[in-house]
Amino acid sequence: MNTYIFLPPARKPTGGITVLRQIADILHQSGRSVHLVARETGGWRPEGLEDAAPTMEWNDLFLKPGDLWLVPEGWVNALSPGLQARVRCVSYVQNWAYLFSSLPSGVQWHSLPVEFFSVSDPVARYVAQATGRPSLILRPGINREIFHAPDIRPGGRVRIAYMPRKNKALAAQIRSLLEHRIGTERVRWVEIEGMDTFGVAETLRSSHIFLMTGFPEGCPLPPLEAMACGCLPVGFSGYGGWDYMRQAEAEPRFMPWWSLREVPWSGNGLWCADGDVLDAALCLETAVGWFENRDEILPTVLQAGQQTADTYDLEAQRTNVLAIWKEMEEQ
Repeated sequence: MNTYIFLPPARKPTGGITVLRQIADILHQSGRSVHLVARETGGWRPEGLEDAAPTMEWNDLFLKPGDLWLVPEGWVNALSPGLQARVRCVSYVQNWAYLFSSLPSGVQWHSLPVEFFSVSDPVARYVAQATGRPSLILRPGINREIFHAPDIRPGGRVRIAYMPRKNKALAAQIRSLLEHRIGTERVRWVEIEGMDTFGVAETLRSSHIFLMTGFPEGCPLPPLEAMACGCLPVGFSGYGGWDYMRQAEAEPRFMPWWSLREVPWSGNGLWCADGDVLDAALCLETAVGWFENRDEILPTVLQAGQQTADTYDLEAQRTNVLAIWKEMEEQ
């Protein structure tokens, strides 16, 4: 089975494209035939990957029976070569919010001979409820050699790292709420912006808390990377984050209305409903107090974060990818 993976154009770093390249690299290293198919020449390429899988141009693509054509959600038109060639077409849903965003007028998923991969358990639930079709779960992975905890936890004022580009207005509201409640001298805000992977990891290691303001999300990597770097994550789940997010404080914290899969780790963060800026600020206040008072719950929560991050390392991703392709090849 030859695998072809559509590579959307990008001029700046994106987690989704990194995951596509990781999948291709894993398949290539396993001895399978795989090509990345670039819609445009040039563009951004992620760092830290062996990038062994060959890349071909869109105009050179020629699909034949028995091939697998993988396209990320949001690029429905890119399925056309696979549909025309009547090969096995898969839509990889990395963010549930874009499942319907690019469907042409009058076209429904019901009418397309397309299978689905989902990036997380919540996304698989969404796809099943929306389309009536099951999907195999293909999770991302983080590099634990880059994202790891510091030897010594940072001292001084509690440092809160966050990504301003993720729902900037809500992040500003959360900051204002927290500062009005506890003042401006107890914490230091650290912006993660314009950094490469190594810079992000260093910033997280020098911080105590990571504020997650992004949503919607399929399986958000920043909170996982923050856990890996020894931070306490706080904030929104993006819905897809509930693949691994578990509440560290039972009351009065938010819990999702749907059932969560069983996981071996305990509470790994303080999570609130998406867009709930007040609860996010209250969660932050609780987290700041844990660090200032060296609360006895803190080591347990941080250790749960390490366990969570270990479960999403590159080896786990590799095992996941190869298991799925073996299943596809046997069908």
